[in-house]
Amino acid sequence: MSQGAEPVSYEGVPRGVPVQSASGSPFGTLDKVLEIPSEDLFDGVIVKTRHGHRFVDRDQISEITTEYIRCTFDDAAAANLPEPSGTGNYDADAGYGEGNTFREWVHRTFGHGGWKRE
Repeated sequence: MSQGAEPVSYEGVPRGVPVQSASGSPFGTLDKVLEIPSEDLFDGVIVKTRHGHRFVDRDQISEITTEYIRCTFDDAAAANLPEPSGTGNYDADAGYGEGNTFREWVHRTFGHGGWKRE
């Protein structure tokens, strides 16, 4: 872990942090955190890359911090990640995060969640 990076839940990772391969090489930035709200499960992330948006499954993520997300695959695999449409389409749920619970505040504050699989 780099100096200053603190481990954090998928719910608190800042949007726009670098997403890295296992070697630590960044290949994009965090665009969206995907979850299954009904089951309170982390599903993966959508990464903005120079080649467009790519999907990283939760099982491919080894570390989430305040300054980066590190994945388990090498640089070659990072270049061949699927587009989000390859794993389902995700659209914003307009009512997500509304309310007064702490969880809803986190989603409003960090801009995560609220993406449902169609």
